[in-house]
Amino acid sequence: MKKIFSSFVKKVHKCKKCPRLVQFRNKISSEKRKSYQNQTYWNKPVTGFGDLGAKLILIGLAPAAHGATRTGRVFTGDKSADFLFQCLFKSGLSNQPNSDHIKDGLKLKNTFITLALRCVPPQDKPKTIELKNCSSFFKEELKMLKNKKVIIALGKIAFDACIRFYKENYNISGSFKFAHGAKYKINDVYLVGCYHPSPRNVNTKRVDIPKMVSLFKKAKKLG
Repeated sequence: MKKIFSSFVKKVHKCKKCPRLVQFRNKISSEKRKSYQNQTYWNKPVTGFGDLGAKLILIGLAPAAHGATRTGRVFTGDKSADFLFQCLFKSGLSNQPNSDHIKDGLKLKNTFITLALRCVPPQDKPKTIELKNCSSFFKEELKMLKNKKVIIALGKIAFDACIRFYKENYNISGSFKFAHGAKYKINDVYLVGCYHPSPRNVNTKRVDIPKMVSLFKKAKKLG
């Protein structure tokens, strides 16, 4: 499995299917944020990471401009990561409450984190064609995670991407509405909606650590 995943990772890193995203990623990585001026940005598409035998899968929308686009690992090195990993640690799903850089010793427990889109889009708003271009990677990665029992979609766009994936590949039908804690059984997998751990959602108290930890612990029991 590790060899198969390694081959998949190399393929994703070479992808240049979306000119708008490549141009934007290059712009971010050359201009940089002031506090990261001395750092070399990753500036490639980002794949998932974690336990390849995981039952619990977290799906985000896309790499953060100065998080994963800089560090090379999803939900690493930004405020969303700071909040998310406090919650994962308190839920028993990671070995530490922080995700700072790719050599920080972070390990996930029975959990894998990935993305619907592999490159950061301008204003965090991907185009339909860009999500479609990335859907083949999304499909391939999910199929490799053969033990998955629960998918937690972090935010509505990630949730909609999951629904689109299952409708296109498994001929499911019906209405699926995003809400924090919404739960749907799709074939042999539960799909759970979850507010994105963004500073906006945290600062407005739309989501807090107890609420997120509660959702993660309930999701663990589903698996």
